[in-house]
Amino acid sequence: MARKILIVDDEPLIVKGLKYSLEQDGYETDSAADGEEALAKFFAGRYDLVLLDVMLPKLDGIDVCLRIREKSSVPIIMLTAKGEDMDKILGLEYGADDYMTKPFNILEVKARIKTIFRRTTMTQKENTQSVLTVRDMRINLNNRSVNIGSKEINLTAKEFDLLQLFVSNRGKVFSRENLLETIWKYDYLGDLRTVDVHIRRLREKIEKNPAQPEFIFTKWGVGYYFTDKD
Repeated sequence: MARKILIVDDEPLIVKGLKYSLEQDGYETDSAADGEEALAKFFAGRYDLVLLDVMLPKLDGIDVCLRIREKSSVPIIMLTAKGEDMDKILGLEYGADDYMTKPFNILEVKARIKTIFRRTTMTQKENTQSVLTVRDMRINLNNRSVNIGSKEINLTAKEFDLLQLFVSNRGKVFSRENLLETIWKYDYLGDLRTVDVHIRRLREKIEKNPAQPEFIFTKWGVGYYFTDKD
């Protein structure tokens, strides 16, 4: 079954170009021109990835991202004309998996989409243990779900990949450069803060007190590591 991508942008030429290029690569596409239409289509259909512009009529991309994240961990790539660092961090903080600044190269867009889909497929194929357990946390590698006790934890695609990597390599210290290379699979413009943002969001979701973590620790001057030792 072909992967289906929802393109959300109010610029018809951009939508037309993305649809044509992605369909040439065998993807199915759908589109929405404003935030409200995007949410209506997303929750009524089945999509494998969302290309989401930040500046949208009716409801902006950040709000759309937030509402999607309340119910789904489908990968989201934000598209925007803004290139400032704070805008980039803001987009990632609200649950985006990736971020591209307009004008963008369509080949790079397709490369990043392929990276996300390849990582998900490889993870599913390579999993020999379907469930990882850490105290009362259960990480299901088949359906990519996380439960702590009876509560389901809604993680983004990259948050899940980070958690799986940490739990599968307990005690190993990963530098931010290591994590960028392993999880993102490409040079993220040298912005190491991307890793810090995702680690902080992951801590907020799985730690009882993110300020005093029980699982994900910082090795100052080196990077991050995971331990389940009391």
